[in-house]
Amino acid sequence: MSASMEAKRTAAEPVEGSRMFGRLWRGRVVVVTVVCLVVVIGLGMLGILAGSSALTFGDVVTTLLGGGTSGQELIVFDLRMPRVVGGIAVGAALGLAGALTQTFARNPLATPDILGVTSGAALGAVMAIVLAGGSYSVGAGLLTLGLPAVAAIGALITAAVVYGLSWRGGVDSYRLILIGIGATATLGGITSYLINRAQITEAAAAAQWLVGSLSGISWASVWAVLAVLLVVTPIAVLQSSNLDISQLGDDLSTGLGVAVQRHRVVVIICAVLLTAAAVSASGPIEFVAFVAPQIARRMARVGRPPLLSSALMGAVIVVGGDALVRGVLPGEVPVGIITAIVGAPYLIWLLTRRKERESYA
Repeated sequence: MSASMEAKRTAAEPVEGSRMFGRLWRGRVVVVTVVCLVVVIGLGMLGILAGSSALTFGDVVTTLLGGGTSGQELIVFDLRMPRVVGGIAVGAALGLAGALTQTFARNPLATPDILGVTSGAALGAVMAIVLAGGSYSVGAGLLTLGLPAVAAIGALITAAVVYGLSWRGGVDSYRLILIGIGATATLGGITSYLINRAQITEAAAAAQWLVGSLSGISWASVWAVLAVLLVVTPIAVLQSSNLDISQLGDDLSTGLGVAVQRHRVVVIICAVLLTAAAVSASGPIEFVAFVAPQIARRMARVGRPPLLSSALMGAVIVVGGDALVRGVLPGEVPVGIITAIVGAPYLIWLLTRRKERESYA
């Protein structure tokens, strides 16, 4: 290897940390990750406290330690814990998926929401709801796989189509985004058609689900998201160093030993599975995958979104938003409305800013 190539390899690797985990162990990233973890735990406790049935902090702690009354156990473990744990899992999945797609495309606009992956998962899930009467386990043809599997199939097909149409000897991030926007609009139209043709009960269930809410989440759907996180997160973290190097472009990445196409396929599959799991559990909670990685990146002051910090920031946004709507706002407001109110202005601001470099590097 030439001296210049060796210098580029040295520049591509993190200043601190191991070759395998890339930016994962940089000091400020670690601090931000720990802070986000503490905030998630605090917001989770607030989420358990929030609700129409008043519980004190002592009541919750006592119940968690096994000393609560039967009524308190019902409220904590059966009603509020699935919502809180589900919010953490869904937010983490969306935050990590957004960090992967934004880094892969080297563009902050490249999120599962905009690339059509969320819409593909939503279409699959709406098909399950509308064609199977709204049950979690459905019973005809492919739909016997269940809601999470159907959502994953829809997301994978959409990702494959968008990626294939974007390929022109390489993937240009702006072409990828434009095709993703078109796919999102098309899939949204098909979803609306299915709801329009459905029976009133199925249409109402699908419409309520599409807003993005944790109100109907159950332990069955929570375990599905947690299982995906448990499997996908280590795989994503192992891609951290390659994500750093990929910011240099395809040619330099190949020269530095990265199998670019294999790396991209792994990253896309990870992001798709995370998105599908989150959407199948709570519906499409918009803008979390877009906002969380950017907040984490700015807090950590690094060139690209840090993976674990982005995941925890996504959990902060979802759990915090849900605790807010239950503890402050009147009535049952879906958390997806709150994230849209926060995320949409940020998207507008980003689009109206002076054009930045496409690469995070």
